[in-house]
Amino acid sequence: MVSEAKKCRDCGLIKPAGEFWKRKASKDGLSLYCKECFGLRNSASYRSKQAEAGKQARPYRRHSAVPEGMKYCPQCKETKPLDAFGRNRSTSGGRAAYCKPCHNAAMAAIKARRHGSERGYLLKLRYGLTEAEIKALGARQGGVCVICLREPAAHVDHDHVTGLFRGLLCFGCNGGLGQFEDDIWRLGEAADYLEGRSSFARRMILEFGEATFDGRSRRAEERRLGVRANRKGTSRHYHLRHRYGITEDEARALADVQGGLCAICCDRPAEHVDHCHSTEVVRGVLCTGCNSGMGQLRDDPAVLRRAAAYLERTLITEVPIADGATRLSFTHPDVDPTTVPLNGWAKYREQDAGYRKAVRDMAELVERVPWTEFAWVEGPALETC
Repeated sequence: MVSEAKKCRDCGLIKPAGEFWKRKASKDGLSLYCKECFGLRNSASYRSKQAEAGKQARPYRRHSAVPEGMKYCPQCKETKPLDAFGRNRSTSGGRAAYCKPCHNAAMAAIKARRHGSERGYLLKLRYGLTEAEIKALGARQGGVCVICLREPAAHVDHDHVTGLFRGLLCFGCNGGLGQFEDDIWRLGEAADYLEGRSSFARRMILEFGEATFDGRSRRAEERRLGVRANRKGTSRHYHLRHRYGITEDEARALADVQGGLCAICCDRPAEHVDHCHSTEVVRGVLCTGCNSGMGQLRDDPAVLRRAAAYLERTLITEVPIADGATRLSFTHPDVDPTTVPLNGWAKYREQDAGYRKAVRDMAELVERVPWTEFAWVEGPALETC
């Protein structure tokens, strides 16, 4: 039968039975030493064996000395509240072994040792590529974003459906693709919208006589003539008058011409007034995605069409070079990207823009040719050719 209290042989103190481990060989069912002294004996034995083996163990620490609601971190050797430790369902206490700062530092050290850096770890986790491979791919691109040909290629782009790596882009082009939801059709429509080729531009001409609305010039003319604008309205009215030179009713009329939907995608509510940043003319009312996406792709039709070709996997091609190797090509006319410095793409960018505009003009010309102007060849005549 286990007694209620017992005297420890080492410290000589009488302690409750709960301070002793159970021991079947004892008459009272308790060990000869209290838990604290028992731990000191085991610690001394373990450390003497480690010293004989030429190893040095950390100083002994009694686990039961940690107060309730606290936990000891063996890394920083401090006792902290439980909230200072992250959750870990695999442990008995449900908390990580190290406190949060020590855990983060330990994980960073492991990632640096195994993968070179935090970025190297994420690249391998998300795309299955190492930092060295990404650096080599960037060198093949000439270090430039393959879409805009303006900024350094610093962001890894991937297909959100397959998860496969697609290329290295700048921050703006990578974000612009995301705003357009990798939709090739929307990118093409946005380019037509900027060039006044879209069906919305034709509706604007029918409704207002021109494809854009020059509200700021009209406001300047009103000021010159001393005409006072309506001073009664909402905060949106004053914002529109100050920024675009149009009234809230005019903005609503623009949205009505579009049927209340975005002038580009025709799928989402028209919420944001869009204007040209160089001429200040109002072009239409867009949804958030199309408005932000065009801004990130620099309101440039050529860049938008390059982005569409990039998603179609027709922008980047492999060109054979000596010894059976290949290099990348992503401009018309073709140029080796490794031979062009980052600030030397202006000429090639303009040539590529001219090429893509000519291709679009030709496609528009073909669309406008009446069917009656085509010379149809009958079946029998075709067989004799």
